[in-house]
Amino acid sequence: MVKPLAFKGDKKAKKRKAPSSRADEQPSTDNKSKDVASDVQEDDSWVTADGPSDINGPIVIVLPSTPLTCIACDAGGKVFASELENMVEGDPATAEPHDVRQVWIASKISGTDNIGFKGHHQRYLSCDSIGKFSARTEAMSPEESFVCIPSPDTPGTFNIQTARGKFISVTKDGTEIRGDADCISFNTTVHVRMQARFKPKLKASKELKAKEKISRKELEETVGRRLGDDEVRKLKKARVQGDYHEAVLDVRVKGKHDKYS
Repeated sequence: MVKPLAFKGDKKAKKRKAPSSRADEQPSTDNKSKDVASDVQEDDSWVTADGPSDINGPIVIVLPSTPLTCIACDAGGKVFASELENMVEGDPATAEPHDVRQVWIASKISGTDNIGFKGHHQRYLSCDSIGKFSARTEAMSPEESFVCIPSPDTPGTFNIQTARGKFISVTKDGTEIRGDADCISFNTTVHVRMQARFKPKLKASKELKAKEKISRKELEETVGRRLGDDEVRKLKKARVQGDYHEAVLDVRVKGKHDKYS
C-alpha cells in the first residue's frame, strides 16, 4: 500500500513512544534491525530512476522543457505540463513535486515490460491514436501501457514509448505534451524521479549497511562473553550474509569447549 505523499516543507507527525520498563532499556539487535527496516520503508526522499526496473511507486515524469515541467493531470482527467518549483539550480535530476497532481503511481504490468501510470484521482494515463493524452480510465488497456526505454546518450534518462510505438514529447516551452513523436530526440528525453523507498538497489544498500552496523559490545552481549577479533569479524560477516544466528550458536559452542579444555 502506498502511503500519503509528503512534500518539502510539510511537518512530520511525531510518533508517541510507549513508556518502557528497565528491562526494555537494554539495546536489542533485533529491535535495531526493525528500526532500520522501518526507516527504509518511511524514506520519502526523491531520487532518480537509473533503469526501467527501478520505476515503481510514486514518480514524477520530468519533461525537457524551459521552464522545467512534468506530466500532471487534474481531477477531471485533463493532462497538462505542470511547472516544477522544487529543484537545485534548475537541474532536472534534483526535481521534486510540490503538487499531488504532478505525481503518478507506476506499476509493472505482469508478464510484460510495460508500465501503467495511475494519477492522484485513481485514473490511468492514456494516449489515443492521434497522440492526445488523458487520464479518465479506471482500468488498463493497451492505450494505458507504456515502455520506458533508457536513453542511449544520457544515462539516467528515458524515452517513454506508447503502445503504438510512438514517443512522449513536449514542446520546448512546455505548453503541449504529445504522444506521437516518431523517433527519439531531445524533446522525448525525460527524467523519472521516484521515492527512494521504492528503488531496489538503494533499499538493498541501506539494509546492507544497517546490518553491518553492530558494535563489539552488542555482539558480546548476544554471545554472553568477551569475543576475540576473529570472532567479531565472523559475526559481522554472518549478519551481512544472512546466517547470523547460526554463527552466534557456533561461537557460543566454541566458547564452552574452550572453557572446559
